[in-house]
Amino acid sequence: MNTLLAQVSDTHIRGPGQLAYGRLDTAPYLSVALGTLMRMPQKPDAVILTGDLTDFGSPREYAHLAELLACLEMPFYLMPGNHDDRENLRAAFSAHGYLGSTGFIQYVIQVRDLRIIAIDTTEPGQSSGRLCSSRLDWLRAELAAEPAVPTVIAMHHPPFKTLIEPMDEIGLLEGGDELESIIAAHPSVKRVICGHLHRTIYTGFAGTVASTAPSPAHQVALDFESGADSAWNLEPPGFHLHVWNSAGVLLTHAVPVGEFEGPYSFL
Repeated sequence: MNTLLAQVSDTHIRGPGQLAYGRLDTAPYLSVALGTLMRMPQKPDAVILTGDLTDFGSPREYAHLAELLACLEMPFYLMPGNHDDRENLRAAFSAHGYLGSTGFIQYVIQVRDLRIIAIDTTEPGQSSGRLCSSRLDWLRAELAAEPAVPTVIAMHHPPFKTLIEPMDEIGLLEGGDELESIIAAHPSVKRVICGHLHRTIYTGFAGTVASTAPSPAHQVALDFESGADSAWNLEPPGFHLHVWNSAGVLLTHAVPVGEFEGPYSFL
């Protein structure tokens, strides 16, 4: 059977009634995305949220997020992004034991036939990401422990440049080269999935594929001009569905959020 992993990223939930950037209520967008996910003909086996769960990491925001996620009928797994607070996240989701009690939020889970390794790229008080030697050593040890298991590595900051200058300036600024070397030595890694960019982007990385997912709310403006403003827009929202199939191939489907006409038979 296929293993289905949904990736939702960069939800940026505020407190009830509060607006991100003074004009955007992100909560209804997440509700619509989760509704889309729950209506899928084949529901995901699990959902992973790859960071920037809230806008400021406050207890009130995490409480609101927990209310929104309560509709999910499958396990879901949380990761911090640069907008999150590790301790407030742990406190709000205390039943999620994989979050640990101190330090980095890193964990390994098994979703049917697929191993997910979540690695923490965040630095408190900073928008950019880093992978220090202790985090990389942990990843190296986890990969070596079961070298043949099909694996997806999940992280918030992508380990590649996107050509969107304002985002690259707050990207993964340390540890990317070492990460590439580690992954290149482990062909069991079938994908590196990331958030942070609020866009669907794919690139080759370390002998596999690295990607970023869109936001269920606002997207980062696509502008390669040097000196371009850091800007967002309301391009169509979405999420990713990663499918490990019976042939041993990992496929990724970009799923648009919302309700649309159809399906109609081609016959």
